[in-house]
Amino acid sequence: MSILAVAGSAESLSDRFFDEYYFPFNPSGATSAGIHKYDGKLEDFSKSGIQKRIAVLHKFEPEFEKQPATPDRDLVLNYIRAALLDLETIRSWEKNPDNYSSGIASSAFTIMSRTFAPPDVRLKALISRERAMPQVLMDARGNLNDPPKIFTEIAIEQLPGIVAFFEHDVPLAFNEAKDAKLLEEFHASNAAVIAALGDYEKFLKTDLLARSNGDFRLGAENFSKKLEYEEMVDIPLDRLPEIGFNDLRANQRKLKEVAAQIDPKKTPREVLDDLEKDHPPADQLLQAFRDECVKLRDFIVAKKIITLPSTTLPILEETPPFARALTFASMDTPGPYEKVAKQAYFNVTLPEKDWPAARVEDYMHAFNRGTILSTADHEAYPGHYVQFLWMHRVHSRVRKLLGANSNAEGWAHYCEQMILDEGFSDDPKMRLGQLQDALLRDARFIVGIEMHTGKMTMEQGVEFFEKEGYQPHESADKETKRGTSDPTYLYYTLGKLQILKLREDYRAMKGAGFSLEQFHDAFMEQGFPPIKIVRRALLGNDSPTL
Repeated sequence: MSILAVAGSAESLSDRFFDEYYFPFNPSGATSAGIHKYDGKLEDFSKSGIQKRIAVLHKFEPEFEKQPATPDRDLVLNYIRAALLDLETIRSWEKNPDNYSSGIASSAFTIMSRTFAPPDVRLKALISRERAMPQVLMDARGNLNDPPKIFTEIAIEQLPGIVAFFEHDVPLAFNEAKDAKLLEEFHASNAAVIAALGDYEKFLKTDLLARSNGDFRLGAENFSKKLEYEEMVDIPLDRLPEIGFNDLRANQRKLKEVAAQIDPKKTPREVLDDLEKDHPPADQLLQAFRDECVKLRDFIVAKKIITLPSTTLPILEETPPFARALTFASMDTPGPYEKVAKQAYFNVTLPEKDWPAARVEDYMHAFNRGTILSTADHEAYPGHYVQFLWMHRVHSRVRKLLGANSNAEGWAHYCEQMILDEGFSDDPKMRLGQLQDALLRDARFIVGIEMHTGKMTMEQGVEFFEKEGYQPHESADKETKRGTSDPTYLYYTLGKLQILKLREDYRAMKGAGFSLEQFHDAFMEQGFPPIKIVRRALLGNDSPTL
């Protein structure tokens, strides 16, 4: 199946939306998408800028509501409603200081990370952005109003890495620039950003932290709306924990069975402890991931799991400093409209060089051999990287730019289990690693809902990740922190369960003609919209996603 663009006036309206709102108000996102018209601009975080953003969204919302319902029209309309929910009701621009400091670092990184233009051209764009960055941090001071203490603490935790990023990484990225005048301007703009970040860190520590008494919890109503707009999930919120707990218990039972196969004399926790110690040295971690990616790619081709549009591996590298506090591994792919710099990066967060040996060892438990496999499945083959490769075949502008985490992350999480089900490895330690990662996502599912509806504290969240999710303390703490600002990170497990149900419904419809490769290819052809849209395309109906 191929994706059809929105027809007639709806197509014209969606083009207007992207050209009048999506790119102009999100210039960093435009750069990431491969649209370089806005490379010299930075997001406007002033209160007047935020009000302009809200006004334009309100202008477009009724225009899309009047259009006949189509999957692409629904995607744009839900994007608008999700943005308005955040800007007007949740108001993260008033609550999260890290959005500003990490945001400007991310904006600089989009200019640095790919050589889409000669160094001097990109440096000129970066200088233009950097000159606007001190004002962003000043706007933050005026915008932030009683943020949750944990948000301010996370921002403070992130800042040393962000400062180091501008001190070291940014200049290094432009060491081939030749224009002396530009280099002089860059040194001035970069020094101003570093100074502004230092002032911002002082502001957070000596001023904002003491008056950070806000509540990070969304509440049931906002949580439900966020799921509805972003994921097209209309399952009642009081039913979702039951779904999460059912999957958690099923995976716990499987983990106990597999642990008994490995060593029946030990408890599952003791077997996991042994597994966690089976990891490569920290300085060989990137190479371990490279080796796993090669084996997975070759298996996918040999077993006809999914069509690979390209056999080129992603580039393995250490996670950029500004992103290290809240992620262990991630895939950074070029945007759908990038024509020059088409490299994709598989980022892995290594332990810091100044950590004591005991902390490094505890941290590396999250990168045992089983988890390396499931992470490589998830991020690269056949997870995020393969889905990125398929996006080049998508023709709809809406589908290229808008989608759902329950699809992208659900697909990647589904791949962790599917690749072992299809026979990649019969080593029970590999299955144990996959199940531990599945329990991590189950814990996210439950902790996110329970914390944001007031049924669980952060301390209880950490304990839940450790005891029910079988996670090391370092991981449990990081995951709970993430849940405060990423409340709907249940989309991993939710999306995986939706895809498994879709696969079985598709198998029943196709009968003897079912092919796993054909199902996966048909899934990929849809882009990454909510699973409800994929079900309509593949099954031709609106049957329940779960």
